[in-house]
Amino acid sequence: MTIIQNQVTINRPVAEVYAFLADCNNHEQLMPENIYNWSSTRDEATFTIQNMAKLSLRIDSRIDNSEVVFVPAEKAPFDVTLRWKVASATDHTAIALLIIEADLNMMMKMMATKPLQKLVDKQVEQLKVIMDRS
Repeated sequence: MTIIQNQVTINRPVAEVYAFLADCNNHEQLMPENIYNWSSTRDEATFTIQNMAKLSLRIDSRIDNSEVVFVPAEKAPFDVTLRWKVASATDHTAIALLIIEADLNMMMKMMATKPLQKLVDKQVEQLKVIMDRS
């Protein structure tokens, strides 16, 4: 199992960060420029990654003010789980951690690790920007 992660501290209470992450409609704002054809509901998102594939993710579980877990809504090229964990740093700041767990063979690992890390880095950076300005 390949695990890719990054975290960020956000100047917002954990409940606000969790509320944002628990709604798939908000995740379009976290995506890099090479994502298009975005369509979402509160529980599911479908999008296309430029020059790659169309993906559908759905929320598999929510733990209030703690975790949101996404899994593929349709057959994916490999098993993958995206897990957002949030925790209070202080009463007014939260730590958000994005973890991607992917079952990649050696060839896929060589090709996908760097783009997946870039995706994780971009999403945590964007989350901080969005939450700090709201």
